[in-house]
Amino acid sequence: MDHTQTGTPSRALRTGQLAELQRAIATVIRGKDDVIRLALVGLLARGHILIEDVPGVGKTMLARALARCLNCSFQRIQFTSDLLPSDVIGISVYNQREQTFQFKQGPVFANVVLADEINRTTPKTQSALLEAMNEQQVTVDDRTYPLPRPFLVLATQNPIEHHGTYPLPESQLDRFLLRIRMGYPEAKSEKEILRTENDPQQALEKLRAVMPAEEVHELQEQVRRVRVEEALLDYALAIVNRTRASEHLALGVSPRGAMMLHRAAQAMAFVEGRDYCVPDDFKRLVIPVFAHRAVVSTRYASTLRKADQAEAVLQEILDSTEVPL
Repeated sequence: MDHTQTGTPSRALRTGQLAELQRAIATVIRGKDDVIRLALVGLLARGHILIEDVPGVGKTMLARALARCLNCSFQRIQFTSDLLPSDVIGISVYNQREQTFQFKQGPVFANVVLADEINRTTPKTQSALLEAMNEQQVTVDDRTYPLPRPFLVLATQNPIEHHGTYPLPESQLDRFLLRIRMGYPEAKSEKEILRTENDPQQALEKLRAVMPAEEVHELQEQVRRVRVEEALLDYALAIVNRTRASEHLALGVSPRGAMMLHRAAQAMAFVEGRDYCVPDDFKRLVIPVFAHRAVVSTRYASTLRKADQAEAVLQEILDSTEVPL
């Protein structure tokens, strides 16, 4: 594919703002540029992000840093085993003076919602987020209430092998555009973390907003206009169809998953300053977008965790699928 980049001042400005946003977050999350870039992809693709890893690697800090750099409303929900759906979405309360029921909004009514340790609450409370994440609205007592825009759920979860967790069902996982793994920092970055004079909380408090919510919504609309050639659509669908035909997977990628990959690839191109997609935009996103959607067949179970098995199968499919020129 032969492309020439025709930059405009407005696009250069957007690229500069996104670069500034990445640099700001990187002052708190050190040595994780790829993770930060994926978080921005999720934001601009109008998706939601699941951050999964062991405790203490910066999952919550990444979510808080992203929210702090955006001049918009933010709410944090600590998910526990006794949390109720009404604690998330809100509840109707009877007003004796006016003799009517009034809806009291829950913490989900914010631009950025941090659902901390989402897999520590019951499936009933987990499902309270389904409509909000999919439709950007909440229905209580037959009345529908729209959520603010942009609307982003950043959920963190510990591996399901840890005690006191409830694995997210496939229907809930499918609402997340990306699943991000933080991983342990490299030795150089971890040494820098140890040497820094300020603790992470102090560094977080120093962050300032880089762009307002209205501008985030405008950038999301621009992402929709990023060009994707037919050859790239065929490439993406070839990968999707191979997940459905793979004997190693009991459940392949759904049409919703294919659409999510398309949107994420557009956002990746936009983050990198392009108004067109290239094959690498899709290749880099196949595992973050598909791994939590694919279900490994029990016949091919190995000593690896299910999530790692899915990633291994997807990587094999990716390596053996012809890339368009």
